[in-house]
Amino acid sequence: MESLLFRFENGQRKAEQAAQLVGVVSSGNLEVLIGSAELNSGCEITVQTAAQGFAAIWQAVMEDFQSRWQLADIRIEINDMGATPAVVSLRLDQAVEAYLEHGK
Repeated sequence: MESLLFRFENGQRKAEQAAQLVGVVSSGNLEVLIGSAELNSGCEITVQTAAQGFAAIWQAVMEDFQSRWQLADIRIEINDMGATPAVVSLRLDQAVEAYLEHGK
């Protein structure tokens, strides 16, 4: 298992809802847990992955994700079992949409 931590500063989109979980931990898939946290307008994403040696790809996917959503005071936890970058992006978008929708 490899553990990765990504932190992004100065997000613009805050929301304080109950945490949301999307996806499942299975071969080629992942689960994403998203919730609010006091992070001084930052966004933290932790990744636990079975696929080692792909930190640069994870970094690129996380940067793209944060540039689209601009999250602030949000913590995201990802448990991965070898998902492709496209699946990672899809699950992250699903998690944010579920999280934001839950607060309406």
